[in-house]
Amino acid sequence: NDPGRIDVMTLVERVLYPEGEGLENHVSKETYEAVTKEAAALGLPPQLLDRQRPWFIALTLTALKLAGLGFDPSYGTDMHFLTKAQGKKKIVELESVDAQIALLSGFSDSEQELFLIRTLNDLKSIEKDTDALMRAWNSGDMKGIERLVAKDGAEGKKTASLNEKLLYARNREMTTRIENLLRAKETAFVIVGAGHLVGEKGIIALLRQKGYSIEQR
Repeated sequence: NDPGRIDVMTLVERVLYPEGEGLENHVSKETYEAVTKEAAALGLPPQLLDRQRPWFIALTLTALKLAGLGFDPSYGTDMHFLTKAQGKKKIVELESVDAQIALLSGFSDSEQELFLIRTLNDLKSIEKDTDALMRAWNSGDMKGIERLVAKDGAEGKKTASLNEKLLYARNREMTTRIENLLRAKETAFVIVGAGHLVGEKGIIALLRQKGYSIEQR
């Protein structure tokens, strides 16, 4: 399969509630009002969100907010190297887009609402946090990145399950795939989101636990 290719009909089923159902029936009144307010602030008619599931609304609001701040996903590190490698290098997905969608759409109603609430809170400081993340990434400040990730994924009884699915389980799976690449004879260039690299449950720590030597340049 081509990297990033997904089945459109499957995506629609995962994004939208069935006819006759809507967001208002699946989240609290407070959450629904907060979503409506944020959508209006971003110039998005609230009725467009009525049948969308919380996980997709969270991604939509984040994308709109970042676009409004001038960020363009086509300039992301992953897209930069994917474009350069297309047709020239063998491309292996550590985690497919379909797997990511399956993960988010597979959240329970309570987990989806929690993910949406967390996103709404993050949007309040997204400009400051994104600037701080970029500075930390550009300077190789792993501790700075770790602080920002810890801020977003603060542990609690309600968020433990969400953090396990969003970060830790994925880190373990990607670490296994990276280890398979390391065992191969070919040289591999691996790109993952900065948040997956840091912390005691991050990919770097997991590789060190397996006996690999890590060098930051």
